[in-house]
Amino acid sequence: QVQLVESGGGLVQAGDSLRLSCAISGRTSSSYAMGWFRQAPGKEREFVADMYWRGGSISYADSVKGRFTISRDNAKNTMYLQMNSLKPEDTAIYYCAVTNINGQYDFWGQGTQVTVSS
Repeated sequence: QVQLVESGGGLVQAGDSLRLSCAISGRTSSSYAMGWFRQAPGKEREFVADMYWRGGSISYADSVKGRFTISRDNAKNTMYLQMNSLKPEDTAIYYCAVTNINGQYDFWGQGTQVTVSS
């Protein structure tokens, strides 16, 4: 099993920045990738960004390219999402997730609320 705990959400104004953290523990040796997703009120959960577990390719949703940056600190077993130039449409619950060895997102955190006021 893999455990994930997000933190860093909050209420900010448009144009502000936030950094989300995701502490990862457990059996991660079989993981393939890790990423961030979000779900706005009344909408489906959507992909935000991800990266291969062993480094390399990083992907972003078009809506966040150039504003958000995904990264990890191996020493701290922590993944981050740096969010700059936040917009009201970025308001959502943000979840971090890790895949199983088959590449399916199988393990999820509890989510952290990000609210951006105009």
